[in-house]
Amino acid sequence: MAQYVIYFNQQWVGDHTEEWFLSRVEPSMAVVKEMEAAGVLVFAGGLDHSAPTYSADATSGEIVVTDGPFVEHTEFLGGQTIIDVPDDETAKYWAGRVAEGCGWPQELRRFGPIPEV
Repeated sequence: MAQYVIYFNQQWVGDHTEEWFLSRVEPSMAVVKEMEAAGVLVFAGGLDHSAPTYSADATSGEIVVTDGPFVEHTEFLGGQTIIDVPDDETAKYWAGRVAEGCGWPQELRRFGPIPEV
C-alpha cells in the first residue's frame, strides 16, 4: 500500500455563489464517506483561511516562528485528502471522485517511503 495526497489550490475553485458552495457539501461528504467505507481514507479536510498562517524556519540554527507565509505567493493550498491505496490506478480513481464531489480540479501525488532509522 502507498499513501497519496489529493489536493487543490484555493484559486482552482473559481468564483461561485454561496448557494453553489452549499450544493457541493453533500456530494463532497458522500465521497469522504465512500472512502471511509472502502478503508482507504487517512485524512480529509479543507484549510481555515480565516485562521492565521505561521512560518517556522530553523535553517539559521535557531527556530524562528513568524506570522504569515514564508514567501509571497499567488496560490495557496485549499484542502487535502490523504488516502492509502495499493496502486496509482486506485489513487487516480479516488482523485477523480474527489474532483467530482467538490466540483473543482484536484492534483494527485504519491508520498515517498518513510525513511528507516
